[in-house]
Amino acid sequence: MGTYKDLLLYRRTFDLAMEIFHITKSFPKEERYSLIDQIRRSSRSANICTVEAYRKRRYPNYFISKLTDVDMENSETQGWLQFALACNYINQDIFSKLTGQSEEVGKLVNFMINNPDRFGAISA
Repeated sequence: MGTYKDLLLYRRTFDLAMEIFHITKSFPKEERYSLIDQIRRSSRSANICTVEAYRKRRYPNYFISKLTDVDMENSETQGWLQFALACNYINQDIFSKLTGQSEEVGKLVNFMINNPDRFGAISA
């Protein structure tokens, strides 16, 4: 097994966080300490929790717990995307693209939760 950077989940969460970073640069300045901060934080947290999960993969319960954190942060990102769309900060096409990426992240994390042994988790 390689490093966390080899995980498809890591690459997808990183890509999503970076797209959100670039898109939120065009959001109104008054959103800097609210919506922008929150959506950037949740999308980045999904990525960082993936790294943490990988580093603790030897312990299946911890691995799965950290992966549920990835799922939680990813779900939060979807909620913030809903607000960005409702506030007309993004259009439907961007919303659909980012939501699609987020849904792929959700599928990947659920696969990992259901198959921890495929990622180096060792059952007791």
